[in-house]
Amino acid sequence: MVVLGIDPGTASLGWGIIKRTEGAAYKVEAYGCINTYRNNLFPRRLEELYRNLSKIIEKYEPDIAAIEQLFFAKNLKTIISVAEARGVAILAAAQANLPVAEYTPLQIKQSLVGYGRAEKKQMQKMLKVLLGLKDIPTPDDAADALAVALCHLNSQRMSKVAKRQ
Repeated sequence: MVVLGIDPGTASLGWGIIKRTEGAAYKVEAYGCINTYRNNLFPRRLEELYRNLSKIIEKYEPDIAAIEQLFFAKNLKTIISVAEARGVAILAAAQANLPVAEYTPLQIKQSLVGYGRAEKKQMQKMLKVLLGLKDIPTPDDAADALAVALCHLNSQRMSKVAKRQ
């Protein structure tokens, strides 16, 4: 199974591709960020996110997209624009006939660290360990996207284990 993890954002949308191999090991295929230019009109920034994410989907041919759900933020303007970027990411997945799984930040942290209120540094260290990476993935948005993808893979694995019981 190949999972595309997405951390939505308008200035920087994080993405990460993780493949689960036959032995249930995880392999990071690629990760990065789609950065948009602040001076561009907002509709153009959304178009840029859509176009680049569609290219990533076409290149890596994931089986599913996993995306972070939004959490309450104090800045309404920011949450609205991030929600719009999230909608564009979901549209790109839907256009490619990819199912979309959604996870809250609490679920993602719980899945990786075992504690839903873990700090970002704890998450990044666990990503490095669990994925067998030489270094902590950067930038933060890309690391968050890998965390979303890994959360989905862990959730799938746990579902299979539960079904066997």
